Parts: sequence; C-alpha cells; structure tokens
Amino acid sequence: MNARLPAQLAARLDQPLPGWAAQAGYQPELSFGRHLGPAPAGARPAAVLVVLYPHQQRWHVPLIVRPLHMLDHAGQVSLPGGVIEPGETSREAALREFTEELGVETSGMEILGQLSPLYLFASNFQITPWVAAAPAAPAWQPSRREVERLLEIPLAHLLDPANSASVERRQRGLSFHVPGFSWETQHIWGATSMILAELVASVSELGV
Repeated sequence: MNARLPAQLAARLDQPLPGWAAQAGYQPELSFGRHLGPAPAGARPAAVLVVLYPHQQRWHVPLIVRPLHMLDHAGQVSLPGGVIEPGETSREAALREFTEELGVETSGMEILGQLSPLYLFASNFQITPWVAAAPAAPAWQPSRREVERLLEIPLAHLLDPANSASVERRQRGLSFHVPGFSWETQHIWGATSMILAELVASVSELGV
C-alpha cells in the first residue's frame, strides 16, 4: 500500500482535472453529453464524499446501496452524500451526509480536494464531489433508513480496466447500454461511476 497516496492525490487535485475526458466514457448511452451541463438555474445543489481509507494493506472506497424506498436513485449504488442545505457549503454538506449515512465522524479525515462538478439531469442535481482520506478503516454504523448495504471496494479494483463493464438496461420502453464498474453482484453506473472514473484517471496519472 502506498502510504503517500493521500498527499500525492491532494497535489494532483490542486491541478487542472481530467473532467469530461474521464467522465464521458461512463455516461449512459442516450445521455448525449447532458451530464456536462451547464446546469439550469433550478438545479438542486448536492455534494458527495469520496473517502480513501486503509484496510488489509490496500486503499478502499466506501459506496452504499440505496434502499428501494428512496425517492431518488432507489436501489442504486451511490457515494455517500445528499442535498446541500441552506447556509451550508458543499464541503460541509458532504461531511455531514457522510456522518448521517454511515455513522462515522469525519473530524480525523484529511480533505484532499475536489473532483469536477457533475450535472445529473435525470434528477436535476448539480453534484460537487469532495475527496478525503481517513487514517484507518472507520467503524461503520450505516443508517438503516438511508443505506441498504455498505460496499467496501479496493481502489485497485477500480483501477483495473478488467472491472469496467457495460450492461443493458430498459427504461421507459427504451433499451440502452450503461457503462460502469462491476463489484460482486453490483453494477456501479451513472453519476457514481462518472465521478469514480475521474478519481481513477487522477490516481492513474500518479503511477501508483
């Protein structure tokens, strides 16, 4: 495990980001670049937190499976996060939502920087992704109301091109291909896969 990864990644995130060049290959078919924006004035601001943490001598990233009763993205794999409340910054919202959803305090985490904002046109969210590093594997206490299942995915798994996959989905009478990442029985797609794709591109540039 590269113990210097957080510092290296923080330096990389302080430079111009891969952005759409990394995200575009993971947008669902028939999206026609609408995730690139610009977001309309009425878009709902949201923030997510991508956390790197050491576990079994490898860096991991936590993702969550949303319960089926959720109004937005039910049953999908997501990054911890949610709507930015009035008076909050995107960073504050990302940290708050992480704690609410996974029961983990973020005071000991190091904020490494931001990834590129992403407009999710299907639900009209403008998402700001933040990246952080935890010094140790957190003691997870997922919210039963907001989390169906916690996924602890090795960063190396996401970095391996063999774990990128495309599946066919059917929605509103249309069949279309959806690229993403595979993990066990889950297919990670949509905004989550596009955000992770930019993380993967940024880490890959470091040669670690």
